[in-house]
Amino acid sequence: MFYFDEINNHKILRSDFLNNYEDKVKAFFTTRIDNKPENESDIFGENFASRIIKPQQTHSDNIQSVDERTEYPETDGLILNQADCAIYLRFADCTPLIFYDPIRNIGAVSHAGWRGTASRIGVKTVAKMVLNYSSQPENIIAVIGPAISKCCYEVSEDVRDTLLSTVKNKDGLYENRNVDLKNINARQLEEIGLKNIDICPYCTSCNNDLFYSYRKENGTKERHFAVLKLENI
Repeated sequence: MFYFDEINNHKILRSDFLNNYEDKVKAFFTTRIDNKPENESDIFGENFASRIIKPQQTHSDNIQSVDERTEYPETDGLILNQADCAIYLRFADCTPLIFYDPIRNIGAVSHAGWRGTASRIGVKTVAKMVLNYSSQPENIIAVIGPAISKCCYEVSEDVRDTLLSTVKNKDGLYENRNVDLKNINARQLEEIGLKNIDICPYCTSCNNDLFYSYRKENGTKERHFAVLKLENI
């Protein structure tokens, strides 16, 4: 279940799926700030983490593990296993995916627009966590954040069919040419063995007072964030 909280006097959205691990991980979604661009200093302040990293997002399915680099070009998924380090990706209708494995104490954030969803970036992120960090899918918690919902997301028939081809069970995922990106991503993850998936009910277009919407706001360049930080433990 999702609920609102605050960080540095700014409203954020969190999932109670991660409440039992607050000593290990901080994960949340920011909300919109009217009349000025969203930026790091508004959200994190001065002492949030020793390093704060964001990749250059290009709607790819490229997933990188955080190391000593400061730049991650053409990257739409980051995996983090370093304490006191934070990662964030930027969104305005696309689906934010936050992952956390409490057994291995690693996390990830991925950006699943329709292209990322079609290429199953969430599944590929989990696969990389399994391959490189010995995670098990059944231990991974997935938090699917605010994104444009089926009510507002009409696509071409080709895009609809491409998205639906990524899952075995298509029930409830589309209506005519409207598709449900959040639940397509959830279904992909369920089909590879994830059992703990929290799906945000907020539509970024319907709830444009809370979140940025590329469609509703005619191509806005503003973005809200999906943030993950591993604590020093």
